[in-house]
Amino acid sequence: MAKPIVAIIGRPNVGKSTLFNRLVGRRQAIVDKQEGITRDRIYAPVEWTGKEFTLVDTGGYIPDEADIMDSAVRQQVEIALEEADFLLFVVDGRDGISPTDEVLADIIRRSDKDYLLLVNKIDSDKQDLLEHEFHRLGLEKLISVSALSSRKIGDLLDNVVAALGDSALPKAEDPDDIRVAIVGMPNVGKSSITNLLLGEDKSIVTDIPGTTRDSIDSRIKYHGKTIVLVDTAGMRRKAKVRESIEFYSNLRTFRAIDDAHIAIVVVDADKGFDKQDQQIVRQVIDSGRGLILAVNKWDLIQKETNTMDEFKKEIKRLFKSLEDYPMMFTSAKTKQRVSKLMPLCLDVHKRWGQRISTRIINKTLDRAVKQYQPPAVKGKKIRLKYGSQVSQRPPRIAIFSNWPELIPVSYQNYLENQFRTQFDFTGVPLKFSYRIS
Repeated sequence: MAKPIVAIIGRPNVGKSTLFNRLVGRRQAIVDKQEGITRDRIYAPVEWTGKEFTLVDTGGYIPDEADIMDSAVRQQVEIALEEADFLLFVVDGRDGISPTDEVLADIIRRSDKDYLLLVNKIDSDKQDLLEHEFHRLGLEKLISVSALSSRKIGDLLDNVVAALGDSALPKAEDPDDIRVAIVGMPNVGKSSITNLLLGEDKSIVTDIPGTTRDSIDSRIKYHGKTIVLVDTAGMRRKAKVRESIEFYSNLRTFRAIDDAHIAIVVVDADKGFDKQDQQIVRQVIDSGRGLILAVNKWDLIQKETNTMDEFKKEIKRLFKSLEDYPMMFTSAKTKQRVSKLMPLCLDVHKRWGQRISTRIINKTLDRAVKQYQPPAVKGKKIRLKYGSQVSQRPPRIAIFSNWPELIPVSYQNYLENQFRTQFDFTGVPLKFSYRIS
């Protein structure tokens, strides 16, 4: 089951992103060493006193044009009201109440969604008097905080997990279940593929209501294994969120990936592999899930002898990391190759959970170092002493060194390639951590 969602809402420049980073506990700008791209996450898991939830910063999708600001903010809040379990409504304690704050407060009052009004930028007890003005918004649950200095952040989190109750407790999973999410942009054929997988040569054991937001998990018995297709209800499209469909789609996608072991990312062959598809792939890999790329609507493509190979080359040119992940060219309309997705999921899931002995890891590491020594950096000779697999799902290998922080990214990529060559990690993010010894 997916973690409950807590959404941060509010007008621009009230400190939403600062609060997001404070609650998550780290800066969320991520540089992908292989793709050379810096990007910002607006979703992240949060754990507090043994309870877990997913934090969403809605501010990342609000445009800057002043004339459409109120309507854009309203749309984001309406989506949050529909999808989130709890709202953190942030206002600027120094600026006072703005017309946009009043609009948002009115929407929250008329909803049945639980919330907490955060009067931000209150850096000391002496400034607490500034919060009194905000009682005029008619929202009873109010607390003053400073996201920048971390003032009362613990109190804020205590309030959130208390309101979420048992829904924020870590969910026990059946260890034998294989959880698969079918994700992708709208109109790429996710529902058609899901329906074929559910109805073709497989017995559906049961449909399990997932959450109060009509998400459905469907269990399939396949070759003696139980495969759970998560969030098969798909994305509901409503006129009022048409302008914000990218945010809405990404929120649903994140929930599905967070709740899965393997993600089948479906792309439209006729449209091509665009930036939005690439963002979803990055999200799956960064989340540590297994990944299969399904290029759907293949029946619409005029083909020659090398059409499929050329298509693969172009995708790998656009996203180099996909060299390590399987691609399946499917047609939900003609059922072409859709039946091959389930055995592929079993294979990727097995690799996702595999463990390699420390002896074999060090043998591979020694061979890699003898073949190519790590270069000296700042006059310091880097030695790689030993390695060990420290976790599974996804596999993570710790490499111990005298100067771990100096190991160049290019050499880290070289080591990953060596391990991928030695072991079959197809479809699996292989994580490395470099530690001092």
